[in-house]
Formats: sequence, C-alpha cells, structure tokens
Amino acid sequence: MFDKILIANRGEIACRIARTARRLGVRTVAVYSRADRHAAHVARCDEAFLIGPAPAAESYLCGARILDAARRCGAQAVHPGYGFLSENPAFAEQCADSGIVFIGPPPAAIRAMGDKSAAKERMAKAGVPVVAGYRGDDQREDILRAAAEQCGYPLLIKAAAGGGGKGMRIVERADSFADNLASVKREARAAFADQRVLLERYLAAARHVEVQVFADAHGNIVDLFERDCSIQRRYQKIIEEAPAPGIDGALRRRLGDAAIDAAKAVGYVGAGTVEFLLDADREFYFMEMNTRLQVEHPVTEMITGQDLVEWQLRVAAGLPLPCDRRDLRIDGHAMEARIYAENPGNDFLPATGTLAVYRPPPMRDWLRIDSGVDAGDCIEPFYDPMLAKLIVRGEDRESARRRLRESLAAFDIAGVTTNLDLLHELTGLDDFIAAALDTRLIERNRDALLGGKGAPPDLFLAIATLFEATATEHQTPPPIGGNGGPFSPWSPGTPWQLNLPCEASCVFAAARSDALEYTVHFERGRAWAQIDGARCEVKLTPLAGGRFRFQCGAHARNVAVDKAADVIHINLGGRRCALTVVDAAKAADEHAGEHPVTGAGLSAPMPGAVIAVHVSEHQRVQRGAPLLVLEAMKMEHTVSAPYDGVVEELLFRPGDQVREGDTLLRLEAAGD
Repeated sequence: MFDKILIANRGEIACRIARTARRLGVRTVAVYSRADRHAAHVARCDEAFLIGPAPAAESYLCGARILDAARRCGAQAVHPGYGFLSENPAFAEQCADSGIVFIGPPPAAIRAMGDKSAAKERMAKAGVPVVAGYRGDDQREDILRAAAEQCGYPLLIKAAAGGGGKGMRIVERADSFADNLASVKREARAAFADQRVLLERYLAAARHVEVQVFADAHGNIVDLFERDCSIQRRYQKIIEEAPAPGIDGALRRRLGDAAIDAAKAVGYVGAGTVEFLLDADREFYFMEMNTRLQVEHPVTEMITGQDLVEWQLRVAAGLPLPCDRRDLRIDGHAMEARIYAENPGNDFLPATGTLAVYRPPPMRDWLRIDSGVDAGDCIEPFYDPMLAKLIVRGEDRESARRRLRESLAAFDIAGVTTNLDLLHELTGLDDFIAAALDTRLIERNRDALLGGKGAPPDLFLAIATLFEATATEHQTPPPIGGNGGPFSPWSPGTPWQLNLPCEASCVFAAARSDALEYTVHFERGRAWAQIDGARCEVKLTPLAGGRFRFQCGAHARNVAVDKAADVIHINLGGRRCALTVVDAAKAADEHAGEHPVTGAGLSAPMPGAVIAVHVSEHQRVQRGAPLLVLEAMKMEHTVSAPYDGVVEELLFRPGDQVREGDTLLRLEAAGD
C-alpha cells in the first residue's frame, strides 16, 4: 500500500478520497487554486499545494503543475477523482513517465473508451449491443445532416470525447439540427478540446442503467451490480439508486456479463462504469464507459458494504481484488440525491453566492453525506456547482425513498439558490414512488415540479414577521437582570411602543408574487395573526441551531428560520420559502426614480463568460432568435430574443465576463 498520495481534485470527491486514505493510514496531499485557498478539501488533507489561479485550465487541468507538486511532496501516486484529468490518457502517461502511479486504468483503456465513436465500434465487435447511429470520421456538416436524416428524429448529438452530460443535445426536428450541432461543438471544444460529434437514435422512454465494474492487474474482474440513473436534468443525473428497480436476476446477470465483456475488450484495470440505455422491452444498449470512479459510487458502496476507493488504492498498488463475483451480495436499497447550487426555475442554471447557512440533517446510521463545502464558503462560477451528495440506505426501496425525502426536508442551506425543493418534490411524485423511471421524468412532470406557486402562504409570512419582530432577541443575549419573555415590553425584541397599538408589520418580496405586507398583533403577552382568513394565536420559540418551535392555534411544529443579508429563509417540514425584507419607504423612493427596464430575457441569467454573439448592432431580429451564448460552471446557455426588434447596442463581446443581472444588450421592440 502507498504511504502518501496526491489528490488531483477538489470538493466532495477530494474529501471522500481523503477519508478512506486516512482510515488506511495513507497520508494525503491536496492541490488547490487561489479561489480554493480556504476550501474544505485543503483542510482535510495532511498537506496542500497551490497550483494556480481560479480558472480550471490554469490549475486543476494543468497536469505539469500537479505532477510538480507530487514530486515536491514525495507522493507515490496520484488519485484524479472524477472530472478534470481523471479520463485524460496523456496525464496518465505523464504520471508513469514521472515514476508516479496513476490511480486509474491504463492510458490505452482510457483512450479506447474516451473516443465515444470508436468505443461503440469496438463494443459492437465484442458483441455488446449498441444504439444505431453515425460514428464516422467525416465531420462535415452536410455529411452529418445526411446521417441525421438517415438515423431519423428525434436524435442525440453527442461529443465524441464527451461525458458527464457535457456536449449533448436532443434534436427534435431537422430545422434545429444546425444550431444544436454548433452548440455541441462549442461545448465539446471547451470541455474536451475536441469538437468531433456522433449521432444516435434517441430512445425517448429509455432508462439509464449502469454497471459498476472492477478489474485488477492479475486478470480478476467483477461487476458490483447495477444502478439506475434515469432522473436527470440537462443530461446530468441528480438522483441515483441501487439496485435498479424492476431488474430481475436474469437481466441483472445479462447486464453484468455485458459490462465485463466491455471492460475485457479494452484490457481494463481499476474502477469503471459501463452505461446502458434500457428500453421498454427490457433490451439494453451500450452508451459509454466512464473510466473513473463515478459521482454516484456511494449507492453501490451502501448495498455491497465495500469501499470502492480502498479497492482503487489496492489495485493501483498491485494487489488483487479483495473478493470475487461469488462473494458479492445486494443488501437493501440505496438512493443518492445531488444537491446543486442552481436555479431549477431558471432552466437549472448555476447559482453563485456565499453559503450563509449550511446545516445538513442529523447523522443516522443509514445516512451518509459527501460534501466539500462548509458554512461561509463562497460558491464561485469556475467549477461544477454540486455542493453535496445525500445518500441513504433502507431495507427496501420504499424505506430508502422515505429516508431520502426526510433527510432532504431537514437540510438547510441559505445564501445560495439550490435544487433542494426540486429534489424533495421529486421524491414525492407518484411516478417516482412507483419507480416509473425514465430520462424524461422531470420533463413529464415539469408543471408539478416547477410550476408557479403564487404568493407565499400566511404561515410563512407569520413566521417571518414574528422572526423580524423578535430578531434582536434571537441574536443578542438578554439584558442584565433578565427579561420577561419575548413579548415583555422590556424585551429588546418586542414591538411594544408606549401609547401605541402593539403590532409588528413587515413588507416582504418573494418570487412570483407582488410585495406583501403582513401584520402580527400583540396583546396581553400573546401574538395574533390572520392565517387563511382566521384569527389565530401564533408563537415562535427559539430552540437551537436555527431551529424554532412555531405554534399556530393548537398546532405546533418545528421550523428552521435563518436570515442571510435581507432574506429570511424558512424551512417548514421540507416546504421552503425565501422572503426578502423590504424597506417600504426606501423602495418607494427608488421606484419613483426608476428608469424603464430593458426587455425581458436580455439580462444575464447567471454569472459567466460570453462565448458567442450571434447578432450585430442595428440588426433586426425575430422573437426566439439566438442573440448570444453564455458559459459558466461547465454549462452553456443561449439568450434569445423575447420579441421582434432591432439590436440597439451590444454591451459585451466574446470573452467578456458578466455578472448575474448585467444587461447584455439593448433591444428596441419593432413597431406595428
């Protein structure tokens, strides 16, 4: 076994690798960019080296700097985690040339599976089923368009060197082929430095099922069963589970055998995942092989009791696999939810900000949280926006689902927009409960998951108003001599005023609603509010760690209330609401001097870089026409014209950085 390894990654996977290494007595070395100087993975390793500026291309993707750090600290091996350089055969070769072990498969296997087109040809020859499509070397647009017509619509355009959901588009009609092709090529060039694409028939109701495989250098190879990864947005998984529901023993064996055949075909060694599409007729087709540890590997660990990072270290050190296929058993059911800094209501675009509150649910023996962030961390636009993975295990699928939903409801994050609400709603959908899974589940249930929710209920307004009325009491110790409780006139948090009605009024702003004014009345040491048209006694009692006991009439329940800047974040049993406290007088003054706003859709929906501009000044455009393209956190977003008009002024050029909310261009509406 190694004495010291360098972890060439960041975030939760770097912390997760360090955890296993520490248990095995292996010292760890972190690398970090200037943006990650205070990141969690730096603190959780024994040593750390600065390797460059914030952009990944100048730090985490710079193999020479990483290897220099490995040599300087005396690391015997480099673990690449996932993403960044984990599937880069040139980096694996550079490690070997430097006398440092690459904790991953041989460069030849990475290269063979990294080219998605060549990999599918190889799999077809090995007898592994593949989806029909075009995987040729001729990448001229007319050739690709002709191949698309032959393949038929809908189809997928995929980056030939892609993975992780990057460089992929569904094309429904021939008239949108060219735009989607250009977009995939841009994304592929930026993410993989390779703009080649492949085309394949899109299976609309397919499930995404993958098999974990592991091989050592002694000829041993096993599969550790399958995972279902069908719940996706933007072609990226957000909920995974193992074993895949509805897979019987015969189909499980067929999937496992095909995955092992795929790995053998490229002389595989180490951890890998063979991904398949499973159609309604229970036929499966090879998609790709990820030659690294997968984000969702914890669900496999939860049902097998194995530590896959330990297996990686053993195999890289030249040791045999710790067990064979006959020793592996499925024990229970596991689910994983990926918590992202993103806005599901804005096309899942990534979000940035500071984690004012980061409070995971209480730990249980069936709960695991893999995370690389802490409260106070700044979420930058440079890296993947995943904050944490919440993993649970149950005796069966339904108990795992209930535990996942319970844990999501108890996770509190403030300061950054996240997908927690979406995940909580997903786990309660009838389709999810019934395991009616496919890759378009979110799209099918879009209205239920992302539809407008209207004004916040009175319960949330009452909680926020009570919190504001007694905010000083929550934040400062009681005065010397004590106080008479939250509604004593001598309490620092009371709204009591001499010779005036005792009430607290607040004005709030919330998404999808107008400004809301709400009042709580105080009399004889009690508080009263209008809840759904009825006068009810209300009370908010502080507990600990951002928790309160909220009583409304005879009903009492626990609630989390946190304030970040001017925003009050409320989590009432998994129902979340964010209310901005508005200074009514100031808002009125500002509104009086307000200039007309720029047309809808013309401000930056996320921070990032302008990578393409499709229009010029004074150009006439039609509604829906692409204007420019933004890229951030490995995602590309096209800003389109919200109405017919003329481009008056372009405010940014390709390569410029923009902040969320920046006006990108001015578009004058066309006259009748």
